[in-house]
Amino acid sequence: MTLATTRELMDQAATRWAGQGAFNVIHLETLEALIAGAEEAELPVILQISENCARFHGGLEPLALASLAAADKASVPVALHLDHAESEELARQAVDLGFGSVMFDGSRLDYEQNVAATRRVSDYARARGVYIEAELGKVGGKNGAHAPGVRTDPAEAAAFVAATGVDSLAVAVGSSHAMTERNASLDLRLIARLKAALDVPLVLHGSSGVSDAAIVAAISAGMTKINVSTHLNGFFTRAVREYLVADPAAVDSRKYFKAGRAALVPEVSRLLRLFADRPHA
Repeated sequence: MTLATTRELMDQAATRWAGQGAFNVIHLETLEALIAGAEEAELPVILQISENCARFHGGLEPLALASLAAADKASVPVALHLDHAESEELARQAVDLGFGSVMFDGSRLDYEQNVAATRRVSDYARARGVYIEAELGKVGGKNGAHAPGVRTDPAEAAAFVAATGVDSLAVAVGSSHAMTERNASLDLRLIARLKAALDVPLVLHGSSGVSDAAIVAAISAGMTKINVSTHLNGFFTRAVREYLVADPAAVDSRKYFKAGRAALVPEVSRLLRLFADRPHA
């Protein structure tokens, strides 16, 4: 199986009115677990590397090249995505490295600045066949699209997509990033209105704070790409913690990272099945 493009996976999911899982790579062990989970489910997956993750590793290239190599050897379609890049330079680097998509996050900028910066990244990406995602919360808002209480206006979203030429849009409908409890309340009517107003797929960020039932309802209402990170990190971390409690003398990190990796696989598989098995009624 060769490396898939994000466009292929998003088009397939949108056509089926299903959800496409997009999960964050933190390090090599999560990379391996995410692909293993997708292979167990026999479903495609989008791997995401965030700007924060690239910064943690001292740059984008090392983890990106490892992810591209692992994706190329997977038995299921795997695409690579740059998540929440606030740096235009980093977004261009991801395009040049061979990412299938980039998400430029100008949501903290004023609307005009957001449009201009997103358009520059969009033009660069699309000229090279790379799928481009952006984010819009409230026009003029500077606290990010997923700050509490922020909602995306459908008319403003349609104008933003037209002005920037992006391929998909992350919208604010009630979820927030880094939630550790799955109790977010999504505005399903707003999702349906956004779906009707836009001709590009919708992206749900902050899905770790959303219950299974709410995610399924959101997909039925019009969401396509479902981003999950914190929820999956919890499985990895709990398994490592349990290993170290059971064996406090352990010093070989490969052993407890192996436990974390193994714990992640079934949840990745479960989520991909949950998201994909939702054809529009």
